[in-house]
Amino acid sequence: MNAVFTENAPKALGPYSQAIKANGFVFISGQGGINPETGKLVEGGVEAETLQSMKNIEAILKEAGSDFSKVVKTTCFLADINDFAKFNAIYAEYFTSKPARSCVAVKELPANFSVEVEVIAIAE
Repeated sequence: MNAVFTENAPKALGPYSQAIKANGFVFISGQGGINPETGKLVEGGVEAETLQSMKNIEAILKEAGSDFSKVVKTTCFLADINDFAKFNAIYAEYFTSKPARSCVAVKELPANFSVEVEVIAIAE
């Protein structure tokens, strides 16, 4: 197992890694809408947060030697299920290979996120 780290995605908010590479896969920890340059949640609601989450995931995938086309599974968390359509429209622009996915609404997310996405991808 090897930890993956890039300055182009936010540092972990707790005792975990941005991602772990193991056995040909990369397991990316949940990414919210934190701008890695400021360390703060982007403003603009679920759409802005979803876009930033995708940028964070893209940076980690790149660091791990992967990309969106190699994603096999995502787990998505929304603070409000009413944001599903807005989230899904942006998500669909990035995950064009249509990986397996779970998407649930939860009571609350860390750092007041509206959205958080974790990813499993092939990383050769």
